[in-house]
Amino acid sequence: MSFRNRLGLFFVLIVIVPMMAVAVLLFAQLSQSERDIGNADIRARQQAAQRIFGEQQRAAGDRIRAVGGDRVLSQSLRANDIPRARKRAGQLVKSQRLARIVFVKNARTIFAVGSKTAIAPAQLPLDTQEGRRIGMFGMSLTDAPDYAAQVRRVTGLEVVVRNGNQILAGTLDEAADIKPASSGSTVQLDGRSLRVDAYAPAGFDGQRISVFTLGIPATNHGDIRDGRIVIGAILLGFLVIALACAVLVQRSLAQQLGGFLDAARKLAGGDFSAKVKTVGKDEFAGLGEEFNKMSRELEGRLIELKAERERVQYSMRRLGDAVASKLDRDALLEIVVRTAVDGVAADAGRAHVLGPDRMTLQERARAGNMNGLSSVVGSVEADALSSGAPRDATHGEVSAMAHPLRAGAGGGAAIGVVSVGRSGRAFTQNERELFHYLAEQAGRSMESVERHETATRESITDNLTGLSNRRAFDDALTGELERARRFGGTLGLVLIDLDNFKAINDTYGHPQGDLVLREVARVLRESSREIDHPARYGGEELALVLPGTDLEGAYNFAERVRERIEALQLARLGGVGTLRVTASCGVAAVPPTAADQSALVAAADRALYEAKRSGKNKSVRAR
Repeated sequence: MSFRNRLGLFFVLIVIVPMMAVAVLLFAQLSQSERDIGNADIRARQQAAQRIFGEQQRAAGDRIRAVGGDRVLSQSLRANDIPRARKRAGQLVKSQRLARIVFVKNARTIFAVGSKTAIAPAQLPLDTQEGRRIGMFGMSLTDAPDYAAQVRRVTGLEVVVRNGNQILAGTLDEAADIKPASSGSTVQLDGRSLRVDAYAPAGFDGQRISVFTLGIPATNHGDIRDGRIVIGAILLGFLVIALACAVLVQRSLAQQLGGFLDAARKLAGGDFSAKVKTVGKDEFAGLGEEFNKMSRELEGRLIELKAERERVQYSMRRLGDAVASKLDRDALLEIVVRTAVDGVAADAGRAHVLGPDRMTLQERARAGNMNGLSSVVGSVEADALSSGAPRDATHGEVSAMAHPLRAGAGGGAAIGVVSVGRSGRAFTQNERELFHYLAEQAGRSMESVERHETATRESITDNLTGLSNRRAFDDALTGELERARRFGGTLGLVLIDLDNFKAINDTYGHPQGDLVLREVARVLRESSREIDHPARYGGEELALVLPGTDLEGAYNFAERVRERIEALQLARLGGVGTLRVTASCGVAAVPPTAADQSALVAAADRALYEAKRSGKNKSVRAR
């Protein structure tokens, strides 16, 4: 991304995006204010409708005592003269201009006269002179149509009054489908969006009155529109000013950076006289001064680099001396190859050593990319191995060097070869001398590696049988037991003891006993898998660690080994005929016979003792 594009992106991130966020926030606040104003208006008018209902109910309460105290009506009810009471109630409705009178006794309506759509009732109990309750008067001064008309006239709201699912009155026929659950929602009627609010005032016994008010929130759309125009104009003006400032800043930065770029190109071409013009005391001026200072110092740095290269070569020679004591073959070769590649500025390098057959080469270390170098490097390696002397060659653009690795400082047979190669220029005499010195040190180190590997191998191997010794057996058992415990596997252990071995030594001599041990060890080695660990446990006792083998599998293996030992026909040393031997085996496993190493060995040892005690030449499972 160019600098101009990065500046544009920076402008968008710090100006445009925040400004858009502010615009969205302001317009959202305006819309919210508009909704709040409308909602407040609707709530005020809906509360006015409820107050009208309450006033009607209070007015009925003020007059109900006069009506309930009517002598004829009260005497008729106390005398239980219902027809006369109903007639008197009808007269009172007409003369007093009442909407409805209801008399309820024992939760049952005795009579009701007047409008069936009457609402906002007041109630008054009727008692006998002894204080016994006769029933309950209910009286209303208004009905649903009058109430709806009054609310619409006072508040401007559309009104629907229901008794359950029955519409008692309404100012809108289209509102018939409004349900109580729709309170607080918005409905579309005649192209208008009306907010619906509902309340459920008390009615006569048996009534379930619901009053719905519908209205359009009143807002000052002109003021809101003007506010949006003002906000939009302010944001647009801010954007124009920001764009103008951004253009000016971009041009100024581009000019200053152009001067830096021109000076840097001259410096890259080797012109150390290139200077950057500095104006003012800002950060760019400081950067220009530092750039000019850097160009003055670069020439002096070149002289220092030459001296530094000589110090690096000296350090490499010191590294070669240190490498001579390294005992890890692969780590040693890795260090040698990487140091050689870096020291002579090669593109790639590698090291080969002879395999176990002493004929084929195996690559043990590599550094860099050999693409395009392999054929020349391989040819030089073959020449160095066949001649036993360092070789180098150049073919076209590719140059390569190889040095045979010999065991010991005095020469000897080559045990490997180390090589490097590069494309573009040949190696100098100093580079060749440095490479061959390092390779000679690596060859000396190989002798130490061989001695170390031999000592390591002998430290864990029994000299007589070639099996692992007791130390290696303990290490193998510990490792396999930990692996079985970690991964939930099984582990078998077999202890093998040659029967009557002391008698063989006493009768035929210790050389004959050694032959027996070697042949039995061969049987054990040939019967084992690659993952098994056969070992000489001590004296004439052998052992075998069987990873992934349960108790039954270990027992079957012990039986096979025991039978093969029994089938051996061993030549008698210095005599005629053959010698036969037998063995007893103790078998244990984790799980189930033991939980840890000492318990596993003890269980197998007890089983071996049981095999010996019960007649020998048999295998016994641990219990």
